[in-house]
Amino acid sequence: MIDTIFFDFNGTIIDDVDLCLNILNEMLVENQKPKVTKERYLEIFRFPIKSYYELAGFDFKERSFEELSHDFIEKYQNASLNCSLYSNVKKVLSTLKDKKYRLVLLSASQIDNLQEQVNHFGLNHFFEKILGIDDIFARSKVDIGMKYLKETKLNPKSCLMLGDTLHDKEVADKLGINIVLFSGGHQAKKVLAKANVKIVSSYSEFERYVEENENNN
Repeated sequence: MIDTIFFDFNGTIIDDVDLCLNILNEMLVENQKPKVTKERYLEIFRFPIKSYYELAGFDFKERSFEELSHDFIEKYQNASLNCSLYSNVKKVLSTLKDKKYRLVLLSASQIDNLQEQVNHFGLNHFFEKILGIDDIFARSKVDIGMKYLKETKLNPKSCLMLGDTLHDKEVADKLGINIVLFSGGHQAKKVLAKANVKIVSSYSEFERYVEENENNN
């Protein structure tokens, strides 16, 4: 029986895909590299972010990963506040909270930046805990997720996660929790299909999935 649902943020709650693509292409042009198409972006985006930058065409001998990360955040953070949430996000979060699910935000974003976004979009009250990392380099979410599970003594088998990348599947596997992947985010559906798990294309579809789980228990 599911009682806790973890949510990724970027590409799962906030629709920042086009923003991230535009910033990537701006950075590529600034570094005399060719732009990528959205189709290509959805194929190459991955964690660790360092690998994604390499696939996009950056050369760390010319510009370090750390410098590129700072460039990205400088361009991204304020602009992200103009992005939209995915359709029905607040409605579904409200419904799940009313049904007494524990909702937790688990993101590879730097915690201060994440908190600013959550506050801006009026999402704070939905989540029992907002978990982000201590730096801007978007490393793994596993450690903070594991720490939270230990602190709360949650049974991983009672937890579910919604994310938009294969990395979210890897995180869920390491935490021992189930995962549903959202196809409207930063990786193409054909990439997500490699995970061999439930894929949803909308929050309404995710809500139905949770309801079906309730009815089967």
